Amino acid sequence: MPNPEPPAPVHAAPAVESANRAGAPAGDQAVISKGLFVKGEISGTESLYIDGKVEGSINLPGNRVTVGRNGQVSASVTAREVVVMGKVRGNVSASDRVDIRAEGALSGDVSAARISIEDGAFFKGGIDIRKSDGKLAQPAGAPGPASVPPPPDAPKVPAQA
Repeated sequence: MPNPEPPAPVHAAPAVESANRAGAPAGDQAVISKGLFVKGEISGTESLYIDGKVEGSINLPGNRVTVGRNGQVSASVTAREVVVMGKVRGNVSASDRVDIRAEGALSGDVSAARISIEDGAFFKGGIDIRKSDGKLAQPAGAPGPASVPPPPDAPKVPAQA
């Protein structure tokens, strides 16, 4: 006789996925919770979710750093991806992207391949957009903008000394 009930985990998967999109802590991710204060240097090989206070530097180059709604960070941050829902004061460098959500605030310079600033977010600082590792680069042998000749009917502009 076949089993009349479907397995329960089938219905749980969408809830987990939507929680991850909202920036909630997920597996293989360290958490600094609301009641914790860390002062110093944080480095490692896994992603980090911060809902407490951090001062110093955060260096997780291949991973994601998420600053939760209660998070307060006064540090330089280096990661693959940085998501800001709380407050960050310091320079942020991401090899992929920086995402400042509507409830987030970032004061400092940002260097990343991509940046997203939602309506309502606070940002004060400079932005340096750099090419990601080979994703946006032109194929080998493709002409770059400097090697494209001007159209034949373009006016000649004399060089000025």
